[in-house]
Amino acid sequence: MKIYTATEIKQVESHAFEHEPIQPIDLMERAASTICEEIKSKWGTETSIKVFAGSHNNGGDALAVSRMLAQCGYNLEVFLFNTNGHLTPECEINRDRLVATCPQVTFHEISTKIDLPKITKDDLIIDGLFGVGLNGSINGSYTLLIKFLNNSEGTIISIDIPSGMHCEDNSQTLSHQIVHADYTFSLHAVKPAFLLADCQQYIGKCKILDIGLENNTHPDIETRYTLDEEDEMRELIKPRNPFGNKGTFGHGLLIAGSYGMAGAAIIAAQATLKSGIGKLTIHTPAANNTILQTSVPQAVIHHDEDNYVFTTAEYGEEYQAVAIGPGIGQKKETAVALMEQITHTLKPLVIDADGLNILSNHKGWMQQLPKNSILTPHPKELSRLFGETTSDYGMLCIAREEAQRLQIFIICKNHYTAICCPDGHIYFNTTGNSGMATAGTGDALTGILLSLLSQGYTARDACRLGCYIHGLAGDIAAEKLTEEGMTVMDLINEIPSAIKELKNSAYLYANTKH
Repeated sequence: MKIYTATEIKQVESHAFEHEPIQPIDLMERAASTICEEIKSKWGTETSIKVFAGSHNNGGDALAVSRMLAQCGYNLEVFLFNTNGHLTPECEINRDRLVATCPQVTFHEISTKIDLPKITKDDLIIDGLFGVGLNGSINGSYTLLIKFLNNSEGTIISIDIPSGMHCEDNSQTLSHQIVHADYTFSLHAVKPAFLLADCQQYIGKCKILDIGLENNTHPDIETRYTLDEEDEMRELIKPRNPFGNKGTFGHGLLIAGSYGMAGAAIIAAQATLKSGIGKLTIHTPAANNTILQTSVPQAVIHHDEDNYVFTTAEYGEEYQAVAIGPGIGQKKETAVALMEQITHTLKPLVIDADGLNILSNHKGWMQQLPKNSILTPHPKELSRLFGETTSDYGMLCIAREEAQRLQIFIICKNHYTAICCPDGHIYFNTTGNSGMATAGTGDALTGILLSLLSQGYTARDACRLGCYIHGLAGDIAAEKLTEEGMTVMDLINEIPSAIKELKNSAYLYANTKH
């Protein structure tokens, strides 16, 4: 699914106006009807509703919703803020329609200061002050109004986007300048900011409402963001060759573990083996031999020259892909071996965990990363690699820039994991839950990526499909065990279930699309 910026949303709407065809006022009516139905499904006519509308089209949406709710028997008080003495044409039309057809509505058009109403915990507030076209930050009397709404006891519904919030970049906007919604009914598509952790405090429970624009999306509109969902993933997954052997499905090399950190190697190895690889070799210090031979008997164990840490690069021609980092530590000799591994690896490469920590201490080494390498940092690792920023959007921009500069893939792990690609595109993953915030889940993702790369998936497809399977396995485990009760091994045990679910949906799709 495409994710649109404010500029791209205007392009989509313009295309609809030209090709559906539909007039802006009629599209507003369609959107308002969808929002009205959503409100009616959750709150009865006994609910007292107070509407705060601005002078632009978001305000027009709020006024149209007000008219429809009033005609359904709701009790409303509407405040239209027209402080500049100018309404957009659609906003003006909906003001006139509301006043003409709904005399029972208490309506205020405000050009100067007024006494704001008392809002109780039983009131429903509809926020239609500002939409995605907002330029700059809220200030003056609107800041006070937003503060008033945020401090009220009522339940706040924001139309399309919480007022004061920008579609992408909110790094320069203060918290008190944004409405803190309890519900956001967003029109047509998710906004990029909704996927960032530091913006979650504003949107509440978010629901994307279909207003009939999807079929009118112009194919020439290039978007910077994509939301990866099941439809996209089932098209990526490859059919399994029924006549294949273990050589058919790839041989991966996992460099993991040090003395006392064999668990990281076990977790990554188990995830690799559960994801369809044909053969796995684990390069690890000899001190880990017994525990790995016992816990992962399917893998070939290749001993490092050192008994306790990784010191010797391994780059045999027999491997289709290499993953390095889980549990290897950060000893000086390990750092040197990592650099040698990077410069001599000609196969697809995944770097995680201690591999990333070493790179963060030797930033110049990143210039040596082979093209299409995959880095998998969590937020703290990302900051150590590329520096601190004041917002999640700023961090995302840096990751995108570095992915383009180095021509690599950077998987920014989070609730909505972002995959930054060498061409500047960003994919957001939609699976996963807070139960995955537990030790070892990053190592499991490394194993899944290694398996997919070894099976011949491109780096882009491996990143997208690997993150989706990883999160889906976590979702299945959480459904069975609760988010609190699951561990990384529970996630790994559900990787086959996640793959099965995707393959089944792909099979059903293939047999119904014609």
